[in-house]
Amino acid sequence: MEAIVYEEFGGPEVLRHATGVAKPEPGPGEVRVRVAAVGLNPVDWKRRYGWVEEFYPTTFPAVPGLEFAGTVDALGEGVTDLAVGDEVLGWTKTGAYAEYAIAGTVAPKPAELSWEAAASLPVAGETAQRVLDLLRVRAGETLFLHGAAGVVGSVAVQLAVAAGITVIGSASESNHAYLRELGAVPVTYGDGLADRVRAAAPEGVDAVFDAAGHGVLPVAVELLGGGEAAKERIVTIAATDAAEHGIVFSGVTAEPDAVRRGLTAQARLAVEGALTVRIAEALPLKEAARAQESSESGHVRGKIVLIP
Repeated sequence: MEAIVYEEFGGPEVLRHATGVAKPEPGPGEVRVRVAAVGLNPVDWKRRYGWVEEFYPTTFPAVPGLEFAGTVDALGEGVTDLAVGDEVLGWTKTGAYAEYAIAGTVAPKPAELSWEAAASLPVAGETAQRVLDLLRVRAGETLFLHGAAGVVGSVAVQLAVAAGITVIGSASESNHAYLRELGAVPVTYGDGLADRVRAAAPEGVDAVFDAAGHGVLPVAVELLGGGEAAKERIVTIAATDAAEHGIVFSGVTAEPDAVRRGLTAQARLAVEGALTVRIAEALPLKEAARAQESSESGHVRGKIVLIP
């Protein structure tokens, strides 16, 4: 099969487009899928550098990629809840940058949902919902979401607004109109961020979701009044120095059944037009190195999708 493989940590140049790679075989309780689309995530290139081994240990040779949409191709012994030909979206155990992969947690793909849109949902949807749940944010409260125009941030904005939460979202000025469309109140990154958040939320914020990093955690603590109690309502998915600040870094998915239920619901919301992920570009799988380089630049507006 076709796959993207790397055998050492490093920059985009370590990624190799390979053909003739052996198809993975499903073991008991597993299914193999033929991948139709792959969602590219920043964690893909962070893993390639070896930066997140604590959460995602690597065995070489490695195939990148967490999320996919595709068709069930083969069943392992004992599988009864899926059938060959079923269209699904979710996570892989063996790497998504390939024609075939062993599925992890999956949900049914609605026929009305495009492959590209389906492949863009699993990581962003699960991450956004997990952090909102950890923050215990509820209707009537105000959430400051740092990095609100990114893929995870934009999904979190939509889920929070739908739940009756006021969202103050930081982004570059070029993304402010987009955030307003999603229902957030935009503020600009950079020096003076705390003052701009206070101006947008004069009664204060109740929780902070950091989806971007870049040293915002001290600002988050300040916005919540300082002290240890403030840290209980801050969660980051981007600041690797979170532990130094006594703040929760959330990088591990929730319980599989809950993830499956959430993804199923989010896929239906996407079909109904109530949840969208902006697609920046769809590229052939063989251009994975260029795609990761674009993602790493930080200038991509939306999700990059790879097509095997």
